[in-house]
Amino acid sequence: MIKLEPFTEKDFNLLISWISTPELMVQWSGAHFKFPLNHEQLAKYISSANLETSSEYIYKVMANDEIVGHISLGRVDRINETARIGKVFICPAARGKGYASEMIHQILNLAFQELKLNRVSLGVFDFNLPAIKIYEQAGFQKEGLLRQTNKVRNIYWNLIEMSILKTEWQASPGLMGIQSNV
Repeated sequence: MIKLEPFTEKDFNLLISWISTPELMVQWSGAHFKFPLNHEQLAKYISSANLETSSEYIYKVMANDEIVGHISLGRVDRINETARIGKVFICPAARGKGYASEMIHQILNLAFQELKLNRVSLGVFDFNLPAIKIYEQAGFQKEGLLRQTNKVRNIYWNLIEMSILKTEWQASPGLMGIQSNV
């Protein structure tokens, strides 16, 4: 249904159009970018992604030849066999169609089958209930709550840390069989 393809400079304008408020910026990237998102920040972001030796894999999410989202697998540590999912975003027009679940399955396939990692983590704000549900359905476990990690317009947000281990992913019916398109 979807395909993960490398995120490139020609995709910048579309992503910038999606990240239209300071709240969306923090929800998408935490403190990694400053609002408003711009070409300079994104150029620096993708310069870290060299697919041969990278510790960062950055993708656009394609469905029916349209870009519907964005995801990255970063902080890839080949010694400890860990990585972190980040910058997960489905454009508003594409929400509710199952794309988020499928892109999580594909990025886990990359992490566990292709990169041979043991653990993948992520952070999600505690109010983002649809995302939490998708991560739990994919097999992620809640590890803890980081209180008031981000301040957005004088309101503090709490972050839930989640992770999944390779053995948990392998035990989940239907998850391993999804073929990667990356």
